[in-house]
Amino acid sequence: MLTSEYILNGGMDDALTALYPAPQVGAQRTRYADILAQFRAQFGDGDAVFFSAPGRTEVGGNHTDHNHGRVLAASVQLDAVAAAVKRDGTVIREKSVGHGLNTVDIASLEPVPEEVGHSSALVRGVCAGFVQRGYAVGAFDAAAASDVLSGSGLSSSAAYEVLLGTILNELYNDGRVSAVEIAQIAQYAENVYFGKPCGLMDQTASSVGGFVTIDFADPDKPLIEKLDVDFSGFSHALCIVNTGGSHNDLTEDYAAVRGEMEAVARVFGKAVLRDVDPQTFYAALGEVRRETSDRAAIRAMHFFAENERVEKEVEALRAGNFETFKSTVIDSGYSSYMYNQNVFTTKFPTDQPVSLALAMSARLLRGTGAWRVHGGGFAGTIQAFVPNEQLEMYKSRMEAVFGAGSCMALQIRSQGGVRVGA
Repeated sequence: MLTSEYILNGGMDDALTALYPAPQVGAQRTRYADILAQFRAQFGDGDAVFFSAPGRTEVGGNHTDHNHGRVLAASVQLDAVAAAVKRDGTVIREKSVGHGLNTVDIASLEPVPEEVGHSSALVRGVCAGFVQRGYAVGAFDAAAASDVLSGSGLSSSAAYEVLLGTILNELYNDGRVSAVEIAQIAQYAENVYFGKPCGLMDQTASSVGGFVTIDFADPDKPLIEKLDVDFSGFSHALCIVNTGGSHNDLTEDYAAVRGEMEAVARVFGKAVLRDVDPQTFYAALGEVRRETSDRAAIRAMHFFAENERVEKEVEALRAGNFETFKSTVIDSGYSSYMYNQNVFTTKFPTDQPVSLALAMSARLLRGTGAWRVHGGGFAGTIQAFVPNEQLEMYKSRMEAVFGAGSCMALQIRSQGGVRVGA
C-alpha cells in the first residue's frame, strides 16, 4: 500500500520527474505525501492511486472555440492532483483542500438545479457524460489539491473536470476513453450541469497536453495537432500575471460574448460564426448591426480576424519566426481589448486591473516582448512573452502593483490528464 513515507523517500520520483521541472520534484514529493495523508484522514485505508490534470494557457484564439474556431493552447506544470480509491456502491466522495466534502450519489445522473455552480454538479455531469457514451462509472473516494488557482486564467475548472474524467477512465474503463472524449465530456458537464457556457478549448488543452493547435470546425471531431515547439529556444519566458480580479458573477459576461457571436451567425442562417463567410458578413454589416447590435457586430469582427491570427501564429512558431509570432500576439491582445471587449466588465467600469496590467506591459515590453488578455477575460490574468534578460525587471514591476507571487513564469508539460505512477 502506498505510504507518505515512500513518496517522501523518493519512491515516486520517476513519475514526478515526467510531470514537473526537476527543481520542483522535492516540493512535489511533499505535496503528494500531504494529499495521501489527507486521503487517509478523510477516508481511511485503501490502495490509493494518484491522478493529475494540468492547467492550460491559451496562446492564441481568444473566444473563438465556442463558435467552432481555431485556437493555440498549451498545458502547464500547474495541476490538479488526486489520490483516489475505487469503492463499492454508487456514492462518489471527493474532498479538495480548502473546500467541503462533495458527496454525490450517481444512482441518479439527472441534473440537480441546486447543484448548479457547485463542484458536485461537475461530478454528476462527468459521470453522466461517460454513461451517455457507453462507458462505465462507479463509486470512488478522492482527496485532491490544486495549484491551478481559481481565477488564475489557467482554467482550474477544466483541470478539475479532466481530473474526474481521468479517474473514471482509469478506475472503471481501463484507460479506453480518449483524451478528446474526456475533454468533450468535461465541457458537457460544465455547460449542462454546472451552468457555464464554455467552449471546448480549456478541456482539450488540459486533457491532451503539450502545445496544441485545435480546429473546432466540427466540435464532435476537433482536429488536434501537437506542435514540436521548444519555447526555451526563443529565449523568452511565458508569464501569467494574476491581477487579483475575481471571475465570480461573470457568467453573464462570458455568455454574452458567445451569445452575441451566435446572434450574428443567425442573421445568415447559421448557428456559429465559423460557418459564416467573412466577406459575406462585411458586405451585410449594416443589416447585422440593425438585427443584433453594434457590439455583436464588433465581436464578430474579432472572431474572423482572430481565427486567421491563430494560423499565422502556428506558422510563425513552426518557422521559428518568434518576432512575427510576438507581433501577432500583440494584435490579438488589442483585438480582444477593442473589439471583443473582454478586458473588464461593464458591471464595474472603474475596476480595471486587467487593463492596468496590459498598459504596464505595453510600457515595459514595447519593442521587445508581447502581451495580451489571457483566457476568458473580464478579470483575472494577462499573458506576456518576456525576454529572459527582462524577466526579473518585469516580474518586480508587476508584483509591485499586483502583489508578491502575482507574476508566474510557467513551464509547459507534454502530458495531459494522466495516472501518476503504477
